[in-house]
Amino acid sequence: MNKIKTAIIGAAGYTGGELLRILVNHPVCELVYVHSNSQKGKKVTQVHPDLIGDCDLVFTDEVDTNGIQAIFLGLPHGQTKSFLEEYPFSEETVIIDLSTDFRDESNGFIYGLPEVNSAKIKEAKKIANPGCFATGIQLALAPAIAAGWATGKVHISGITGSTGAGKKLAETSHFSYRSSNMSVYKLFTHQHLKEIRQTFSQLNSGFDAKLLFVPYRGNFPRGIWVTTYLSFEGTEEEARKVYQDFYKDAVFTYVSDQDIDMKQAVNTNKCIIYVQKEAGQLVVYSAIDNLLKGASGQAVQNFNLAFGLDEKTGLNLKSIAF
Repeated sequence: MNKIKTAIIGAAGYTGGELLRILVNHPVCELVYVHSNSQKGKKVTQVHPDLIGDCDLVFTDEVDTNGIQAIFLGLPHGQTKSFLEEYPFSEETVIIDLSTDFRDESNGFIYGLPEVNSAKIKEAKKIANPGCFATGIQLALAPAIAAGWATGKVHISGITGSTGAGKKLAETSHFSYRSSNMSVYKLFTHQHLKEIRQTFSQLNSGFDAKLLFVPYRGNFPRGIWVTTYLSFEGTEEEARKVYQDFYKDAVFTYVSDQDIDMKQAVNTNKCIIYVQKEAGQLVVYSAIDNLLKGASGQAVQNFNLAFGLDEKTGLNLKSIAF
């Protein structure tokens, strides 16, 4: 197979770095250029030193649309639309946007959650990559929503690593703030709730449950841990069977038979789920890497689907385990 001519726009941050780490080793991807306004002229390895020996590209601030078959957009939220207006790519170019701009499936974009939308993604030229918390929460709850079990309030808590806040320094991402500390932010109002509700309404047209989401800043660099619970009259065994059936064809989402921990998923494109019944509640845990399954890994999974490749191509990554 001829290699797919690919570019990354906005490749200097954490998600851009993860895209580079995956794509430089992807067997059918040819990275034509990597773009960054802030790092133009610098070697990629000056910004992402872990890529020494793997990448000899130099950041450019120029955008070339000619001959590009796939483009990953890692621009700040709100800037993708104007970028695409300024730089129109061929209608045959697969565009994968990692910002929030088109997650409402406007402008011809398909929401890129493979476990729900794989058939549409395979035919898509414009793919809106899901948010990190949105991925962990949707995968934790999608089987329950599809089965109609969420009829009242759904309680959700999620803890994210500091890389979820991006590379630019802020008070709440400094080591001195994060270390030995936890805090809540955007209580019940997190921006990812909008795309979550959209997916749940597609899975179940009668969905109207209230999602009560408490997001936490964690004192670790990467990973997301989600805990959800809702009233449930069935048995734990019944619930686990429904979850396993729902994800039977999902190559990265696994329903475990035993307790899980976050490090099983960190540094991989996996979502690992555990289901239990306690005190009349169905309790579901999910663990992902916020930069991989929550961003760049899922973007490459969507790339693979859009080009008819095996979903796992370039994504056989090992967890850090300990």
